[in-house]
Amino acid sequence: MPTLTAAWASVDDRAAGDFWCTLEDRWPGLLRHRDAPLFFTALGRLMLGGDDPANRAALLRVLGRAYRHFDLLPHATTIGDALLATVARHAHPLWTPQLATTAERALRRATHAVRRAASQAGDGRAWWHVQVIGHDRPSPDIAILTVRPWRRLPFQPGQAVPVCTPRLPGHWRWLSPANVPRADGTVELHVRAVPGGTVSHQLVHRVRPGELLWLGPPGDAGLRLDPARADDLLLVAGGTGLAPLRALVEQVAAAPDGRRVTLVVGARTFTDLYDAIALDKLQCAHDWLTIVPAFSDDPCAEPAEQGDALTIALRHHEPGQEIYLCGPPAMLAGARPRLLALGIPAARVHVAQSFA
Repeated sequence: MPTLTAAWASVDDRAAGDFWCTLEDRWPGLLRHRDAPLFFTALGRLMLGGDDPANRAALLRVLGRAYRHFDLLPHATTIGDALLATVARHAHPLWTPQLATTAERALRRATHAVRRAASQAGDGRAWWHVQVIGHDRPSPDIAILTVRPWRRLPFQPGQAVPVCTPRLPGHWRWLSPANVPRADGTVELHVRAVPGGTVSHQLVHRVRPGELLWLGPPGDAGLRLDPARADDLLLVAGGTGLAPLRALVEQVAAAPDGRRVTLVVGARTFTDLYDAIALDKLQCAHDWLTIVPAFSDDPCAEPAEQGDALTIALRHHEPGQEIYLCGPPAMLAGARPRLLALGIPAARVHVAQSFA
């Protein structure tokens, strides 16, 4: 018996345009033609289900904002009917009556989730079209992408944004800008190709300058600085978790307030320290900044400190510091209890949140 996933996989690239035509016939002007592919694939992907929690959270953030921004909630049934009619035409002969019933139930669940997301979504755009203008590969599995939005992306240092490539429509990954908002509007994104990571693999190994990406609405990841405080900072980064913490350093540099910042950058070996040039420039430019490389598996990288990033960071901890941590799950697992057990107040510990 054909499955909903198999039926969706049989839908070709023309379906998004067909979806827009179907919707335009039923309710003219409801959705712009250029936004139809993103909307169609996002809603379809949510209908399929089975995604990891982070991708589902990104889909709901994008769709919730879209339904709110374009005032689509009163037309949710019309949109759903147009999507199912489109899939039925393009998935024929896999589209059986039993599969149609399954799809209708799945779409009702997805629409209900979108309604909840829309009720919690803020105002503003649902997505930004951006062009890749730079793609650097400082190591085989890491890329630094510089993108230029067609319209300025409003974000704060420490936030994360959903990212999607048209190469994998409907699949999103959360990434944190590595910079403060710039005068030219460009955004720098750091991404590591992780095993099984379809989006990250495309961004690192396939995407090239000139291509377009989509960014969703920024979301807080638990790493934003409190504007009412000016405490010294201890920043602990692992891998591409460096990106949002480097943005925090740039934020302090943009408006120095007397605080001192220690940034511990964890890497397995010296060659894994992928952003060394930018870090060196920051270190040379600011006397209030101390950057400490920490290598977990490189005994020859002297005089750098040896060990995991959090252990090294604790050697540099001073009372009164605000501690921010971002890195791979293995680094963050148990970090908060470990810090609290040392008597560090919970209010001073900020660990990057997952979007599960």
